[in-house]
Amino acid sequence: MNLPDLSIHAQAGRIAELNLVSLEGGIYLLEAWMGGRAHPVLDSRGAALKLRSVEHARDVLQDLPVLPFFLLHTSVHDEMCGMPSANNGLKVPISLHSAWS
Repeated sequence: MNLPDLSIHAQAGRIAELNLVSLEGGIYLLEAWMGGRAHPVLDSRGAALKLRSVEHARDVLQDLPVLPFFLLHTSVHDEMCGMPSANNGLKVPISLHSAWS
């Protein structure tokens, strides 16, 4: 799903929530939940849209209607060899629109 598709689906009320996934190295990826599954948001080349910060995501998403928006912090400890699988991530609700604007 690219940004124009995301806008169309959001305007139609088909997006359940947006998740901004925080990865190591200061990279953020955006996923949209629709139809019970996550859809990665892609750039114009078809690659995962990489964002630099929460504010950068808000700037990119400023024209969308208000949606549930969450910051997801993943845990690298889930990937350790020999360790049982666990969900140690953190999901924090955040505002889609900045309080600074």
